[in-house]
Amino acid sequence: MAGSSETAYHPKGDFFNLKGNNTNARTEIGAGLTTFFAMAYIIIVNPNMLSQTGMKWGAVFLATIIASVIGTLIMGLFANVPYAQAPGMGLNAFFVFTVCFGLHFQWQEALAMVFICGLVNILITVTKIRKLIIKSIPESLQNAIGGGIGIFIAYIGIKNAGLIQFTSDPGTYLLLDSKTVIASSAAVPAIVKLNAPVVLLALFGLALTVVLLVKNVKGAILISIAVTTIIGIPMGVTTMGQSMGFAEACSQLPETFGAAFGNPGMVSLFSDPSKIPLVLMTIFAFSLSDTFDTIGTFIGTGRKTGIFTAEDQKALETSTGFKSKMDKALFADATATSIGAIFGTSNTTTYVESAAGIGAGGRTGLTSVVTAAMFIISAFFAPLISAVPSAATAPALIVVGIMMLSSFKEIEWTNLEEATPAFFAGIFMAFCYSISYGIAAGFIFYCLIKVVRGKAKEIHPILWVATGLFVLNFIILAIIS
Repeated sequence: MAGSSETAYHPKGDFFNLKGNNTNARTEIGAGLTTFFAMAYIIIVNPNMLSQTGMKWGAVFLATIIASVIGTLIMGLFANVPYAQAPGMGLNAFFVFTVCFGLHFQWQEALAMVFICGLVNILITVTKIRKLIIKSIPESLQNAIGGGIGIFIAYIGIKNAGLIQFTSDPGTYLLLDSKTVIASSAAVPAIVKLNAPVVLLALFGLALTVVLLVKNVKGAILISIAVTTIIGIPMGVTTMGQSMGFAEACSQLPETFGAAFGNPGMVSLFSDPSKIPLVLMTIFAFSLSDTFDTIGTFIGTGRKTGIFTAEDQKALETSTGFKSKMDKALFADATATSIGAIFGTSNTTTYVESAAGIGAGGRTGLTSVVTAAMFIISAFFAPLISAVPSAATAPALIVVGIMMLSSFKEIEWTNLEEATPAFFAGIFMAFCYSISYGIAAGFIFYCLIKVVRGKAKEIHPILWVATGLFVLNFIILAIIS
């Protein structure tokens, strides 16, 4: 069966079981490149974000790359699935603005909490708690998560393309620092004027991607990224980025490597008994978001494409150890966070942008290995890699989002009992810019509706626990923020 590499015979020299997964090396390489360029922004954005806490930019730059390489290689070589890992957006903002700025933890202590979060994720993976969570999610919500991730990815693409802007009334926003503004719900989205070079280039790239895909051109997404990047040169959009030299970055890495275990760090984190409840609540918030981001990504991108087949799903539910691809993928994701914290970065997670490579045909771990190789190269050629503009990669995310919307057709939208939780699980991902919060909204309304309909017995006990944890998480965030 395609995709069931655990039980299929592997021909000699076919480590990734390319034939068994109905793919080939050329497609996988193209998919790996596509995934990398869709998420390469994190190489520059993550150190820009974390350096606001006082961490050295070059150290975080290398820590970001190292964590991404190790996590992605584990995903590719151990789990044989086409997913890439890197420090997560949203989680790094929580690290900076909530944990360090809001709660006044030092960055070394925040790294210690991230390391512990990784250990917690490993524990709940080894003890099969993550597996039980996936098993407990009803099929209607799984389909909603799949379609919702499509909307979320498309929204990321639209935002990266610069196609929308937000207008906020005076006095309805909070200025955190010279770079960060938090606007209230008074902010209104609108399409931008179609006269900026970045926007025009993104629109060209979108049209080119759609045409190539409709014409069934092999490597359509990667070709579109390359052509759009080249056309962006005379338009002044494709420019060489500014980045620190590799040698200078290496000289800074010792400042963050192992800093999580020092004082300040793990030692000071638990030295004050009065702060331990706050520490535990913060670790819980880190872990819950990280866990459900990953579960949502796997469910949303893996079921429709056959990466996680029905056979693999059955193995997940009945086997012991790490027999299924999903088991192995969950373990790979769990280990990456602690590894990243050791080197000096916030939570490393499975990237939803992996869907771009999957949309380009990636089906095995070879895709991930290629992506990891590109991250290694980026350590030496960051200005060149960062020259690929978001206007060139945004169209790929938009069209992949379109492809994923097919999951919505499996939902009975005329039945409010099914449609309401599906709406919140699917739509809230984009509205809240968070996979985990979309899942939380779906879970809460699913339980609420089942209870008022007298069908509480249909709710899996694990789903009750997960929903309760989400509610607790919202209460904690309200208290500590």
